[in-house]
Amino acid sequence: MASPPMASDSTKENKRDDGGGAHEQLRRDRDFVCSLPSAPGGSHARLYRHQDGWYASMPVMLGALATHRHFAGRGDDVLLATFPKSGTVWLKALLFAVVRGGAEGLDDVLATANPHELVPFLESQLYAAGRVPADEAGSEPRLLATHIPHPSLPSSATGCKVVYLCRGAKDTVVSLWHFVNRIRVSNGDPPLPVGEVVEQFCAGTTMFGPYWEHVLGYWRAHVENPERVMFLRYEEVTAAPAEAEAVRKLAGFLGHPFVGAAAEEEAEKVVQACGIETLRGLEVNRTGETELVHGAMDNEMFFRRGVVGDWSAWLTPELARQIDGISERRFAGSGIRL
Repeated sequence: MASPPMASDSTKENKRDDGGGAHEQLRRDRDFVCSLPSAPGGSHARLYRHQDGWYASMPVMLGALATHRHFAGRGDDVLLATFPKSGTVWLKALLFAVVRGGAEGLDDVLATANPHELVPFLESQLYAAGRVPADEAGSEPRLLATHIPHPSLPSSATGCKVVYLCRGAKDTVVSLWHFVNRIRVSNGDPPLPVGEVVEQFCAGTTMFGPYWEHVLGYWRAHVENPERVMFLRYEEVTAAPAEAEAVRKLAGFLGHPFVGAAAEEEAEKVVQACGIETLRGLEVNRTGETELVHGAMDNEMFFRRGVVGDWSAWLTPELARQIDGISERRFAGSGIRL
């Protein structure tokens, strides 16, 4: 498949193009995305297939192309990567807390900003729909996030520290189903049955799917370079007392270790401040909004239960076996334990 027009890293000289040039580039990118194979999306009209094999809506794909074209990674950047509905908001809060030095003053920050504002997405916020941020300097280190699969990250991201959070397929698809239906209902569309979303999930035609290739891409990067790519399992790091240990490991990996006699206590404070129930109860997450590529979204939509094994209340045994069968086949021989 042909590459998108001007999508290579060699075009970074165009990043400060005038408005007319930017509009022309966006038009070419739109034409390119329209030429890609597509499939019906759950909460979006169409999902387009990237040349690397994953799917995204038109605005997100435009953001991904702009990220590939313009993002200039730095060695001190921290990039949080997840498949959608894998605990992203929770880990964004933890990441922010760890890099800023712990729990002191954290409650005040989390009370006024959703984690998506503290650790913005490259493709869905900073470079949304082809936009280029006016000021890319930012603070040091920059805390960034992405759902883009590892093979499609810009080459300039190779020096960044990457933290990947993986969640089991069954809980991921159930969380995705609830999220998709909340969007559909808010748009006046009828909710989808869980079986239909599972069918799309298994076919890989969900946002940033296929899920299994997404996980494998970051897992392989972790195996090849564990000092650069950290691979976390949601089921392991959300179970007490593993949360505090995960926070300490995350802090060490990022070069911001908690040290001294109070290190364990500090990690526990961070865990408490960033817990799903704590975040969900904050006023900013009950009534506030965050601007993403598809428009402003109510912050309360980013929170549900976050409970490991919640899938058992929603999936039939047949659907569960279908997902497990694919996981066994796709992860066979990889070393991934899910």
